[in-house]
Amino acid sequence: MDNYRLPTNVKPVHYDLTIKTDLKSFSFQGLVKVDIDVLEDSSSIVLNNLDLDISEAYISSDLTKFEKISSTHTSQERTTFDLPNALQTGSKAQLKIHFSGKLVTGLTGYYKGSFEKDGATKYYAVTQFQPTSARRAFPCWDEPLLKATFAMSMISREGTMNLANMPVISEHPFESSEDVPADLAAMLPENEEDKWTITKFDTTPKMSCYIVAYANGQFDFIESSVVMPLSGKTIPLRIYSTSNIEQAQYVMDVTKAVLPLYEEVFDVEYPLPKLDTFVATDKQGAMENWGLITGQTNGYLIDPSNAGVLEKQRVVSFQSHEIAHMWFGNITTMEWWNYLYLNEGFATLMGEVIIPVRVYPEWRVNSEFIVSHLSKAFNLDAKPSSHPIEVDCPDANNIEQIFDALSYSKAGSVLRMLCDFVGQEKFLKGVSIYLKKHLFGNSVTHDLWEGISDATGINITEIMEAWITKIGFPVLTVTESEQGITVRQDRFLDAGPAKPEDNQTIWHVPLNIVSVHDGERSVDRAAVLHEREKDFAVDTTKPFKLNAGTNGFYRVLYTPERLVAIGKEAIKENSIFSLEDRIGLVDDAVALAKAGLLKLSSSLSLVDLWRDEKEFLVWKSISSSIEHLKSTWWEYPKILEKLNAFSRSLFMPLVKKLGYEYPADESIDTTLLRTLAIEQAFAAEDQSVVTELRRRFKEYQDTRDSSKIPSDLQTVIFTAGVKHGAREDYDTVVETFTKPTSPSEGYAALRALSSTKDEKLILETVVIAFTKARDQDVLLFIRELAKNNAAKRILSKYVQDNYNQIYTRFEASSFALDELLTTPLGVYSTSEDLEAIQKFFKDKDISKYERAYSQALDSIRARIAFIERSTSDLEEWLSKKY
Repeated sequence: MDNYRLPTNVKPVHYDLTIKTDLKSFSFQGLVKVDIDVLEDSSSIVLNNLDLDISEAYISSDLTKFEKISSTHTSQERTTFDLPNALQTGSKAQLKIHFSGKLVTGLTGYYKGSFEKDGATKYYAVTQFQPTSARRAFPCWDEPLLKATFAMSMISREGTMNLANMPVISEHPFESSEDVPADLAAMLPENEEDKWTITKFDTTPKMSCYIVAYANGQFDFIESSVVMPLSGKTIPLRIYSTSNIEQAQYVMDVTKAVLPLYEEVFDVEYPLPKLDTFVATDKQGAMENWGLITGQTNGYLIDPSNAGVLEKQRVVSFQSHEIAHMWFGNITTMEWWNYLYLNEGFATLMGEVIIPVRVYPEWRVNSEFIVSHLSKAFNLDAKPSSHPIEVDCPDANNIEQIFDALSYSKAGSVLRMLCDFVGQEKFLKGVSIYLKKHLFGNSVTHDLWEGISDATGINITEIMEAWITKIGFPVLTVTESEQGITVRQDRFLDAGPAKPEDNQTIWHVPLNIVSVHDGERSVDRAAVLHEREKDFAVDTTKPFKLNAGTNGFYRVLYTPERLVAIGKEAIKENSIFSLEDRIGLVDDAVALAKAGLLKLSSSLSLVDLWRDEKEFLVWKSISSSIEHLKSTWWEYPKILEKLNAFSRSLFMPLVKKLGYEYPADESIDTTLLRTLAIEQAFAAEDQSVVTELRRRFKEYQDTRDSSKIPSDLQTVIFTAGVKHGAREDYDTVVETFTKPTSPSEGYAALRALSSTKDEKLILETVVIAFTKARDQDVLLFIRELAKNNAAKRILSKYVQDNYNQIYTRFEASSFALDELLTTPLGVYSTSEDLEAIQKFFKDKDISKYERAYSQALDSIRARIAFIERSTSDLEEWLSKKY
């Protein structure tokens, strides 16, 4: 038997699953009847089970009626059933299991959540099964390859509502009568005064266990419908929520806008008769359960009367991503978790770029992708501890660890590069071919490449193999001659040049050389580097650059002189270099300096050239670069002071020009740029900005009327109140965090509380995070506190002092565990701190977060090298100006 895959002697084909949920005792009972195809002679059946009590189990086959069988819980989250008579190859059988479990917190399996309504605490239960937690809710074959159909029934207390993947087909009281099957008799209420209801749902198509979903509780909902373009069918839509249902209209509008577009671009009908979305107070991120998407309030609910652009963009990003999975992941599912990126990378590209750009063109989401995803992927993939996009997953611990920026952002980035290379129309045609060929089935990487190859006539496997199966990405070094340019590729590492043993991969790199032809911008899409080094004919007397549109997943190193020339050309009114080109240039410049391939002063001089830049996204890239420098030299007060002066000199002119008010008729770009400029000037401690934001916070403090605060400035105003305020200001924001009027207001308060400079209040915030915040908010607190220079060492000490409690609380969810334990310790930049952290973890079991731990150590090492290499250069450049 494979040490991490279930035996293949039997295969489930249909589950009949009944769940009885008791929100008073926080427990559930279940009966699952599984129809099985017997593929080999079998004297035992092994399936997945974790933390469930199995009371009775029975087997029937073609030859025998139901017989009681014994079960043995084994290691690796499995239960083995020993059969009295061997099942014969080619026969069919049914396994019937009675089980029970506890509803506990933890955001995984079938878990309990809570919310406040009418002055009382209400409880509900909901599932989160990806990647391997269906086994916590019912005994099953919890592997994506083992698809089956599901018929769900839910028994619940009267007055509560049941949700599942499919529509309800019947609902009636559950009480003693002849209509109750004998199998369910054990679930009948013992007390006749208790009123229960049984809800039956339609049968699903073939699907993997991890996208099964159900929920029980008291929920509000809004509803609508949409007519689909291929089938002409009307699909009912509902948004359910535990609170603030009036704030769910925007996600309904998004759903109605994007769902038909997916059916159109994939040329594959949406296969289910409805699509619901359940917004929960206790939920981490979002989940693409088929027909029942689940998501957290902070990602889905917005105040319709005072919603900022960033809030709306967040809702679109969340929901469009999850709807992409209804096809790419749910209809066609990866064979095993090695191919997670097939789901997540594709949903990132489709859900956050290709579809939103058709609905919200003014948001320029393709350009935003460079800042939000490409840069994030570069940062992780530049570390020695990175991993290939397609990575072996030998056990459940490793599966959760690959839900990272490589499976989402890097995979989305290389697919975006491929889409640009072959053209979006052919790319989507290839995806459609792939989906149609694997409808309701499973797939591996080469199945996708085969579909796109069919659509393009290009050998896609040859192009993409190294990008998917090899670690890292290249930096292209450009040298010039009278004949043109020579381009060389080497692996990029942020701690310094790669050693020969780490520099073996040769990538297939589309160069997309942009230059001037007949006075116009021209892009050479035929130039491809698929060897270590190659010459290309380019007129170097005219402006040029590689990676037009920053679609390629690589960095480019020019000579300092060429970088200056590109920078000067880029700021011209009618430059041949696009917005996306400028975003990529800034990001590359600072990263190359960090790696020791370019002087830091050269990258800062490039930024200094662009003071008259008008585009928000370029300024966002500039601000990210400066924030990175500040987070590296955070224990160097004099350098920090001058970096702040540099930042003020860049952003204060924008604040003075744009002001603090948000006219209703202004462009989205102007709105976002104003917010960014104010936030950056405040972070750089400009006193006029601090004073104005403090004034606005005082108004809020006196009135508690958040409607007078522009939504886009809510976070920075609250932060000004806490960071530059007293105890009473901190307490005001604590109250807001405890009882927010909207999820975004609660998040703004959370970020503000994490910004305090007072050591006593920092510790109070840490305690609030770990003792009063919801599970998913603990992680948000950690991320924000880790950005606060005054809080870094306090947070780190708290995590170390309370390591065992934190580990025990979040052990079931490695999604959270890795960040909770490594983020507070990965902020350091000295050899002494590195040694201390390694010493602390020396005797710890890091198997559940080994990748994140290694990445945190790599971040510290890269920071140490950056400081050693560039401090004098940085000081010299800053001293000349400030």
